[in-house]
Amino acid sequence: MLALLLIGGLVWAGIAIAGMFRGDPAQPPAAAGSPSVSPHPAASSAPGETASPEPTPSPTPKPTSTEPVCNPASIKVTGSTDAETYAADQLPVLSLTVRNTGEIPCPVNVGTSQMEFLITSGEDRIFSSRDCQEGAEDLEVIIEPGGSETARFQWQRNRSAPECAPVDVVPGPGGYVFKTRLGERISDEVPFTLQ
Repeated sequence: MLALLLIGGLVWAGIAIAGMFRGDPAQPPAAAGSPSVSPHPAASSAPGETASPEPTPSPTPKPTSTEPVCNPASIKVTGSTDAETYAADQLPVLSLTVRNTGEIPCPVNVGTSQMEFLITSGEDRIFSSRDCQEGAEDLEVIIEPGGSETARFQWQRNRSAPECAPVDVVPGPGGYVFKTRLGERISDEVPFTLQ
């Protein structure tokens, strides 16, 4: 008899302990990693009184990045030629330089997809490197403060037209203007002369 009472007591204690760890069977388990809020009954609610709701805690603001952001205005594009005047047998070398004038490193797409070397004479559009361009690519680089990247293009003293349409006329001696573009940034005009 004593053995039966002892076994019964152990079974009851085991059930009571298991119930403490299991919690309220009516409450579904919270998803892993997400907080769960249990409702709290009012401490002293008389019959007929409504318990006032507890204030809901505000969400914790996420920290913002304190890393400085590159100012697009600090990226400058300039054009240049390797000479002011070219003899009849010389081919002009045109340069596009992109410089970071700011105080923090800046990412810049310096790929051929963004570049244009443009030559005009008065209102006449003589040449654009985009007219017959094939395989244009993006190339993003980080330009350090005060740093620069330069691309060079040797102009064959030819005319071009959009979509690479054939042009028979060859530019003659006279004054020309070169400017370059990188994305939305356009350089100042650079005058030069062909003899």
